[in-house]
Amino acid sequence: MNELIPIKTSDQMEPIISGRDLHHFLEVETPYTMWFKRMIEFGFSEGTDFITNLLESTGGRPSEDHALKIDMAKEISMLQRNDRGKQARMYFIAVEKEFNSPEKIMARALRIADETINRLSLVTKQQEQVIGELKPKADYVDRILKNPGLVTITQIAKDYGMSGTEMNKILHDLGVQYKQSDQWLLYTRYQSKGYTFSDKTEITRRDGRKDIKMNTKWTQKGVLFLYELLKENNIIPAIEKL
Repeated sequence: MNELIPIKTSDQMEPIISGRDLHHFLEVETPYTMWFKRMIEFGFSEGTDFITNLLESTGGRPSEDHALKIDMAKEISMLQRNDRGKQARMYFIAVEKEFNSPEKIMARALRIADETINRLSLVTKQQEQVIGELKPKADYVDRILKNPGLVTITQIAKDYGMSGTEMNKILHDLGVQYKQSDQWLLYTRYQSKGYTFSDKTEITRRDGRKDIKMNTKWTQKGVLFLYELLKENNIIPAIEKL
């Protein structure tokens, strides 16, 4: 079939025609904008029968064009009441017939299927990346939650590839704890949140005296608090650097 007027395909995969192309083919002498305004007075509506497009302009205001559905293009052609209008109408009927042929319907169905598969494949890959990015965090948090007991700062620090002394200093610099009588204690704002527990350990002094040493140990809740706090300060566990 010879292409009298260029046919494009909309996002809904239906044939559409440029209003300006139709105007040119019909050899209408009235300027396009005036002509089109007169045409839509015959009951055509934006969004149902046509869509307005703005064309790029080298200067001044951009000009308008309109994407017309086949039915609208056929009716406008009939309204011209001349040979060019009749020729255009017969052309659009042929376009519509070809568009609705079994072969074209199958081709569109296959195209939609391919696009759907590609879209789903992209979504899957994006999901895999997100899961991959979150997995180290999940692994570390799972490890925390699987440990029901108290942990020392040295154990926590080991997960970050540092010593307990280094970790204590960092937490001090971040305003979490301070040292008193050889024990690290939380500042008041953190004391009642269940982050730590003071564990008592019996020791023997050099002179043979029995004594009690207080050690600050961290609860699961406390370790999770440290995880979030340290992460905010760009300090992450070694497992998340893999």
